[in-house]
Amino acid sequence: MRILIVEDENNLAEVIKNELKKEKYSVDICNDGEEGLYSALSGIYNLIILDVMLPNMNGYEILKNIRNENIDTKVIMLTAKSELEDKLSGLNLGADDYITKPFHMKELIARVNVQLRRDENKKINDELEFGDLKLNIKSSTLTCINNNESIEIGLKELQILEFLMKNTGIIVSKDQLYDKIWGLDSEIESNNLEVYFTFIRRKLKLIDSKVNIKVSRGLGYKLEVKNE
Repeated sequence: MRILIVEDENNLAEVIKNELKKEKYSVDICNDGEEGLYSALSGIYNLIILDVMLPNMNGYEILKNIRNENIDTKVIMLTAKSELEDKLSGLNLGADDYITKPFHMKELIARVNVQLRRDENKKINDELEFGDLKLNIKSSTLTCINNNESIEIGLKELQILEFLMKNTGIIVSKDQLYDKIWGLDSEIESNNLEVYFTFIRRKLKLIDSKVNIKVSRGLGYKLEVKNE
């Protein structure tokens, strides 16, 4: 599970990060509103802890932008404001929860855990489909629905296909895939992704699927169904 903290009080952000890491979460920090928006729009996070008062762009603007982009990442608003209208503003824009400063760290962690459990319960689905292709996440198996041919795939191939199948109709950038699959701080070789795409294409061909990975030069990748 990946969590983004958008908080300009660096000491507080670090304390929250350390506590979340004890819970085995992967955590990134942004101290600036514009930087926070850029990271949030990547779509790689399961939850965002979002402060309201930020330099360059406030938390409400960030929340409005990510919801306008149909990103359904869980968001917990974090702010010194306690007035009812401020809470309602965040909730009306699509926040999932709201906690005011000062707060007990155990309460924040509990709220994070609750939101992520709800998200997992909502999204549990062992199978994804696109065109004639069915991906079984639990068994790491690709199946062509038309002929019932199946093949096992590796972990990275599974993660790449899962991300593409959850974002059908959208061009997914190379950076988004790197961040989602390998993490923001990874230093993998720039051609690693193409190697895995080669593996995936071979396996799609082996099961005679008509699904193809389309490359939009300079933009990214998306799934498409090949014409007869």
